[in-house]
Amino acid sequence: MRWVCAAAVVLAGCSATQDASPSGQVQRPEYLGVRTELLDGDLVNFKVALRGTDTPEAVEKYAECAAAQYALIRGYGFARLVRTNVTEEGGTWAADAVYTISPDLPRGLVTIDAVVTVADCGASGIPTV
Repeated sequence: MRWVCAAAVVLAGCSATQDASPSGQVQRPEYLGVRTELLDGDLVNFKVALRGTDTPEAVEKYAECAAAQYALIRGYGFARLVRTNVTEEGGTWAADAVYTISPDLPRGLVTIDAVVTVADCGASGIPTV
């Protein structure tokens, strides 16, 4: 998916579009699974991978979706990103992401509301845990 932005004098907007392959067909990511590891109490590591995209944003979003679902499974409503390392090899993107999960909105800049995020992931076709 790539973001296409258009600006006018009074109005500006962005929309998400699927990249088309050379044959004109829309490319959809192939989600290759999630590995979850509880590191310590509320600190959780998510390793996810996918193919079929040209940019790292899709794999980062996949990790976020997994973290949101995991938080809900554990009875929590929020997660906060600690760090994400992304790699690409042979067309496969991988993310190694660490999140904290919590029942209350955590401090920090990159926090997610688990209920809202899981709903958004479902609507976008991104699998969760």
